[in-house]
Amino acid sequence: GSKKRYCGMVRQLDGDSGEQQDKLIFKGLENVRTDWTPLARRLQYDVFWMMFHDESPDLYLEQVVQDLLAGKLDEELVYRKRIRRSLADYQKNVPPHAQAAKKADVWLQQQGRAPRYERGGWVSYVMTVNGPEPMEHHPSALDYDHYLTRQLAPAVDGILQCEGRSLESILRSQMTLF
Repeated sequence: GSKKRYCGMVRQLDGDSGEQQDKLIFKGLENVRTDWTPLARRLQYDVFWMMFHDESPDLYLEQVVQDLLAGKLDEELVYRKRIRRSLADYQKNVPPHAQAAKKADVWLQQQGRAPRYERGGWVSYVMTVNGPEPMEHHPSALDYDHYLTRQLAPAVDGILQCEGRSLESILRSQMTLF
């Protein structure tokens, strides 16, 4: 792939115990990007680890997707992003983090509290069936399809493509067993 996006494994001997230690090094991939969810970063790390150690990630991926859809991984689905400009400056093509921050400030004002994001800072939000909503107040259901197609699949498809596979193909093959 790209020379700026890769993962490698370094094997070192521990000086004290003499045991071999493996360490993954990520460059430019989702694992090192803060604008990806913790679940996507963890999943990418785990799948690379398995592939480097000649283990099949199929059952693991199926379980993660099952847990995602069952709502067991909601705490790992939070995006966190910095608001770099005043919220009023976001007029056209308002990015998800700015949408969430605007919704948070409206909700805070309805609660009789001061707006928190009008001058910047970090916003934590989730993607729901009604778009991005702030962690302070997200009454809508989470959009698990968004997380599956825009977070998990891109995080692992790069390495799975080496075997001519994808997350979708693994999940599809599992569905045909039932």
